[in-house]
Amino acid sequence: MSKVEEFEELRPLLFSLAYRVLGSVGEAEDAVQETWLRFDGSAARPDSAKAWLSTTVTRISIDVLRSARVRRERYVGPWFPEPLLSDPYEDPERAVELADSVSMAALLLLERLSPLERAVFVLREVFAFGFEEVAEAVGRSEPACRQLLVRARRHMAAGRPRFDADRAERRELARRFFEALKEGEVGELRELLAADVQLVGDGGGKAPQLARTVVGAEQVARLLAAFFPALTALRVTAEPHEVNGQPGALFRDRDGRIVHALALDVLDGRIQVVRGVSNPDKLRHLGPVGDAWALDREVRRLRRRAN
Repeated sequence: MSKVEEFEELRPLLFSLAYRVLGSVGEAEDAVQETWLRFDGSAARPDSAKAWLSTTVTRISIDVLRSARVRRERYVGPWFPEPLLSDPYEDPERAVELADSVSMAALLLLERLSPLERAVFVLREVFAFGFEEVAEAVGRSEPACRQLLVRARRHMAAGRPRFDADRAERRELARRFFEALKEGEVGELRELLAADVQLVGDGGGKAPQLARTVVGAEQVARLLAAFFPALTALRVTAEPHEVNGQPGALFRDRDGRIVHALALDVLDGRIQVVRGVSNPDKLRHLGPVGDAWALDREVRRLRRRAN
C-alpha cells in the first residue's frame, strides 16, 4: 500500500480525533493536512502508519489548541464549536461514544480541560487507544497519562451530557419543533421545551443573535415565536440536519445561502437546550454564507410594519 493510500484510509480517524480536540472544522482540516505533509516528507516508513499519524495529528492539535485558548478568552459572547453535519469516522463498536462525544454539549465540557487532558481523554475514552499509544501521542509517561485521565474524568463527570437514545423520537420532536417555529405557535413550542430549557446563541460579534442566554420554556417559546415567522415571510427555510450528532437545522436565506445553524439537546422527550450558531466564520465550511445583518434589518422592518 502506498503512503497516499495509507493516509487516505486513516484520514477519517485523523479528522475526527483533531476535531474533538480542537472544536473547529477548519483547524482540524489544517491539522490533518499538516500531518500529511510531514508523513509525505518523512524518508522513513513507520511500522504502524496509524500510530505515527495519530501521534502527529494529536501533537499538532495540542499546539493549535494552546494558541486557540487565547483567542477564545477574547471571544465576543458564548463560544460554540463549529457545526459538524457528519462525522467521517465510523466504528460500530463505539458508535454511542462517538456520537455523544461529538455533541456540542460534550465539546463544551472538553473546553474545561487543559490541552493535554483533552487529548488524553479523547484518545482513551472516545477512540479507545491503549495507554502506551496515548503516552506516545502526547509525549508523556503512561503513569502521567493515567493521572491526566483521572483529572479529565473528574472534570467531565458532573456535566456529562445525556441524550434520548431513540433517534427516531428525537427526529420527530425536532420536526414538530421546527414546524411550530415556522408558524410561531407559542403553545406548541412551550409543550416541546423542558421547563428549564436554555436558548444560547454564538454570533461572535459578527452576526446578530436573539439573545446571549434565555432560560425557561415560556420565555424561550415567546422569543422564538416572535422572531422566526418573520424569517419564513422573507423566504428563509429551515433545512433539517443532524448537527454534531443531534437533531437540528441549517437556515438558508432566499438565495440558498446559510445564515444560521441550530442544534437541539433532547432528553426525556423534551428539548433541554437550543444552541444557535450565526458567526459566519463558523458556517463557511458548510457552503456559501448569507448576510445575517441585512436579514436582521429586514426582519425588524417587517415586524415594525406588522405592529
